[in-house]
Amino acid sequence: MNDVLSEVVKILTDVVGEDFPPDARIGPATTFGDDIGLESIEFVALADRLRTRYGDHVDFPGFLADLDLDEITNLTVGDVVDHITERERAHVSASRSSAALPEGDR
Repeated sequence: MNDVLSEVVKILTDVVGEDFPPDARIGPATTFGDDIGLESIEFVALADRLRTRYGDHVDFPGFLADLDLDEITNLTVGDVVDHITERERAHVSASRSSAALPEGDR
């Protein structure tokens, strides 16, 4: 999980760039709204970077689509890390299950 957290922090810092609050420290409890002030265009860039880094199976846009505006505003870095970690585990598990199937059943 720490590797995912480090990667999300790096991606987030790149996305926000020079608009990143100079005194901001990003951790699992950091919110995208109040703490970072992430704009909608930055959410799009974050989603694109996460897809590039982790693949389509992470489905960050789908994750966001299930949230209302208040939930998105209060979304934390830890929430995103948890989502990625869960989706990565599910992807690995599905890949292993598929590999165990006989060739004709895949």
